[in-house]
Amino acid sequence: MQFDDDARLDTSEVQDVRGSRIPGGRATVGGGVVGLIALVLGLFLGVGPDQLGLTDSGGQPAATASGLAQVEQNCRTGQDANTRDDCRTVAVVNSVQDYWDQEFTRRGAGYSRSPTVFFGERVNTGCGSASSAVGPFYCPDDRKVYLDLGFFDELRSEFGATGGPFAQAYVVAHEYGHHVQDLMGTLSRSQDGRTGADSDAVKVELQADCYAGVWARHATTTKDESTGRPLITRLTDADITDGLDAAAAVGDDRIQERFQGRVTPDSWTHGSAEQRQQWFREGYRSGDMGRCDTFR
Repeated sequence: MQFDDDARLDTSEVQDVRGSRIPGGRATVGGGVVGLIALVLGLFLGVGPDQLGLTDSGGQPAATASGLAQVEQNCRTGQDANTRDDCRTVAVVNSVQDYWDQEFTRRGAGYSRSPTVFFGERVNTGCGSASSAVGPFYCPDDRKVYLDLGFFDELRSEFGATGGPFAQAYVVAHEYGHHVQDLMGTLSRSQDGRTGADSDAVKVELQADCYAGVWARHATTTKDESTGRPLITRLTDADITDGLDAAAAVGDDRIQERFQGRVTPDSWTHGSAEQRQQWFREGYRSGDMGRCDTFR
């Protein structure tokens, strides 16, 4: 995956609270087995940590001056995105939101941009307080994506994904898929408490995978408003393979087999590795969000 070296990154779409002290007491989820279970349960769930029983105190994260300055100073151009992980994530956020903004406009609707919050260890959100053990998530109460960049190392070391820049992009695009669902009123279908291979919770997650694939199809043709050129200039078959590998690595069956030694479909919340790859591939093949109706 390659970015236009001359493109200007919009850091206003990222709030960086890494290194800031978050008030409100102890971290809600520690490391070790408890943290791992929380990560498995919360991974890409698309809802806030309060619905995982991980809340502590409420409140909103405050973007510290030092944190914002770090992103603003280091992540200015596409060239920065080609060399730094945090700047790459900023660029992916820009590209994903540019696409959905333009797609909603094409369909005669309005897209509301959602910031991504970079945090470390612990963060307060509109949905409650959570530690980084929860993994990446989208909070519908404040309409923000929350991401500890250290998760990408865990994706390789704990879940066996091959990694690569586009594996990271897939994670970001999936979470923004939940934002799209929130705007369209479909995200709430995952919050009835039911689990299982045929549950709405699984269908919501698979649809977010499909939306991630739709963005990937258009990533190299979606034009950046500041330059009139695509922010992402190259996306290879190897990149897509990395995305598919990441999708499979976080399939319910893979996670259950890896961490509990058996597969229990009745407790699925995200779908199997095969299903997640299937729906990401469907979105990428068609490039049409209308083909992402996993509820049919």
